Amino acid sequence: MAEGLRIAVIGAGIVGTSCAFFLQRDGHRVTLVDPREPGTGTSFGNAGIISLGSLAPVLTPALLRKVPGLLRDPTSPLAIRWRYLPRLVPWLLRMVANARPGRVDALARAIAALIARADAAHDTVIQECGLGGLVRTGGWLKVAREKRTLLEAIATDRIYWERFGRRYVILERAELRELEPALAPDLEAGVLLPENRAVRDPCAYVQGIARAFFERGGTFLRARADGFAFAGNRIVTLATTAGKLPVDAVVLAAGAFSKRLAALGGVRPPLDTERGYHVMLPHPPATLSRPVYSFDHGFILAPMEGGIRITGGVELASPWAKPDYRRIRRLVPLAQRLLPGLSGEILSEWLGFRPTLPDSLPAIGPSPRTPNLFFAFGHQHIGLTLGPLTGRLIADLVAGRDPGLDLSPYSPARFL
Repeated sequence: MAEGLRIAVIGAGIVGTSCAFFLQRDGHRVTLVDPREPGTGTSFGNAGIISLGSLAPVLTPALLRKVPGLLRDPTSPLAIRWRYLPRLVPWLLRMVANARPGRVDALARAIAALIARADAAHDTVIQECGLGGLVRTGGWLKVAREKRTLLEAIATDRIYWERFGRRYVILERAELRELEPALAPDLEAGVLLPENRAVRDPCAYVQGIARAFFERGGTFLRARADGFAFAGNRIVTLATTAGKLPVDAVVLAAGAFSKRLAALGGVRPPLDTERGYHVMLPHPPATLSRPVYSFDHGFILAPMEGGIRITGGVELASPWAKPDYRRIRRLVPLAQRLLPGLSGEILSEWLGFRPTLPDSLPAIGPSPRTPNLFFAFGHQHIGLTLGPLTGRLIADLVAGRDPGLDLSPYSPARFL
């Protein structure tokens, strides 16, 4: 495709905003379309981790064996709204089929190929958008009260860290105390992933990319994308609640809400939602310098600009179901045990929607039925990590450039 195309990007989270940024960087006339302000949807509430160690797919054989016990535990990181189960079953069965050992290895290779390129894409947006003040180094720390618990928990991840060259350091009690003195003294072991970085305010990070996009002439249309008008098999108009938008190409980056528009483009992706919650608490007098994950209870304490964010776990339910904050609130006393001095005062609560495909791989590439509709969704738990890279890859595809990566594992054609 030639430069200077009129391109609409649907979705103003980290993925869509990154797509808009990189497409505009190539000289295209880009309109970012979303009913909400950039960064205020699902990208708002994550743990802020640029997670270079998240190589395994969402469901592995080891996790599959634990599912019955997790569902019985009211404080576990997994819950299902049982009324939604009939609609969820086909997606779950496909996910279980992807949890075979050989298949998990292939999926991990595909995830690792993306993650190996993620840092460079973040460096581009950090430098060009002036976001260095929002990003901290120092890695991601994961801890347990017993070393046996830690070693069991990282058994699968450790295989992939070593296979794909990701650094990790196992720490003993004294080393934990030196690294994070505010943590509880009874923690026996931890693992540090030193290559990971953390974002102090994920919403501000997305808005910083959006600000650079706007300053360079990009357009934001605060509206809902409703449908397409076609000439042959190509989209010529995007219909929105604010009117019709003539286009030469469309990028669909609406996260968990991409399914309906993808179907209008001729493909029905098996996309469903992992709902995630967080609560914000004030920083204690002695706080954390990096995100900390508890293997004992399956949550993250993430130090943010406005306090400590407690997040973690998955609720499988319709994106339209009412929030249920009881489970995330039950984690507050457990978090206080992990970080003594942490107040129980909840400053705010939040619910977001992780867009997850059964093979844990994002959809990146053109629709096989609509060649000027590009998919950029399905990033499950690593949307922040892969957002800028996805934007760069979409820009490469629109320009007809070699992305330097075999994109076939992520092709939307796999849904036909």
